[in-house]
Amino acid sequence: MKIAIISGSPRKSSKTILVINHAYNYLKNQSHNLDLIDLSDKNIEMYRGFDVDYNQTTKELIKKLTEADIWIIGTPVYNSFFSSAIKNVFEYINYKNTAGKIAGLIIVASDHISFKSVQTNLTQLMSYFGVITNPNPVYITVEELDENNQLSKELRLRLENVLDESIKLFEVNR
Repeated sequence: MKIAIISGSPRKSSKTILVINHAYNYLKNQSHNLDLIDLSDKNIEMYRGFDVDYNQTTKELIKKLTEADIWIIGTPVYNSFFSSAIKNVFEYINYKNTAGKIAGLIIVASDHISFKSVQTNLTQLMSYFGVITNPNPVYITVEELDENNQLSKELRLRLENVLDESIKLFEVNR
């Protein structure tokens, strides 16, 4: 089983990457085959069509996502929508190669507004790709991180639960 964990924030020091790092470390301790994809990497190119020869970083990103069985997608909420960095990544992916994958969603926002609309939009995107989306996303407000940007015990448990559920969903749908 291969798992791609995606931090969808284009900002280097985002709250999303803090949460995604916890997800990565939690799954790494369970000895899963993991790829951490940080979309703040400035070497990831903007999509310009299928006939373009992209750089090595972008080609590796596409390969990691295409080969993964499970996608754990962490996104910040920007203007009631998921990040454009995530939209850009999915422009590269051929929907013919993704049916049956599993996606777990982690949505990070400054307030409780827009969680459901972002979940709906991401679920619709996953549906286009034939990806089965875990129906229980994790909603996280930045207030749930302490002054040192540490995750509370309750938040860690919610996050770990969606990771475990997504893996179980994959195992059931094999």
